[in-house]
Amino acid sequence: MEPSKLTARQQQILSLIEAAIRQTGAPPTRAEIAKELGFKSANAAEEHLQALARKGYIQLVSGTSRGIRLKNPDFARTLESSRTPYSLSLPGLGQLILPLVGRVAAGSPILAQEHIEQSYTVQDALFSQTPDYLLKVRGLSMRDIGILDGDLLAVKSTSDARNGQIVVARLGEEVTVKRFEKNVSGIHLHPENSDFSTIHVSPSDNFQIEGLAVGLIRHQI
Repeated sequence: MEPSKLTARQQQILSLIEAAIRQTGAPPTRAEIAKELGFKSANAAEEHLQALARKGYIQLVSGTSRGIRLKNPDFARTLESSRTPYSLSLPGLGQLILPLVGRVAAGSPILAQEHIEQSYTVQDALFSQTPDYLLKVRGLSMRDIGILDGDLLAVKSTSDARNGQIVVARLGEEVTVKRFEKNVSGIHLHPENSDFSTIHVSPSDNFQIEGLAVGLIRHQI
């Protein structure tokens, strides 16, 4: 069933959500939507979000301020099981061939050949920036912004990040996906799940940013 048509205001809010996810890796809060669009309160943003959910454009997740998940296939595409389940080859559209990185061995480059499980062909329009690889997500520490165990996170290689962006970071012997923050007290890696604690990076830690999240692909069996 095709989603219902949107009002001009609903389209504006949907575009804002998409832009926030593409730029930072996470949806905006109700308060951020209200501030950006000039609403008097976050309640007005909530009413529009409920309408978008009823019309099938987003899914709302209770218990978190950023609990908005896009259902738009142009951003997060579900790959159905098939003989070649991870191919999104579409005639006439630009294609990317991306390596899938599985579990990363301690101390070795993230794109070392032994970490590559296979390559996927995907539509380049899925991503705000061209990714360099896909990383298989482990665990549920980013659950509340819709990044789940087994998802394929599209990652652009870089060693720089701004506060609020979702990063792939190497800390000691682990590679983790978290929200990045740097302030006067140091570097902090925030989960998006209250069951997990913030990681505080000390100056003596072996820490490095490996890349930025620029999209998500979910495979359902």
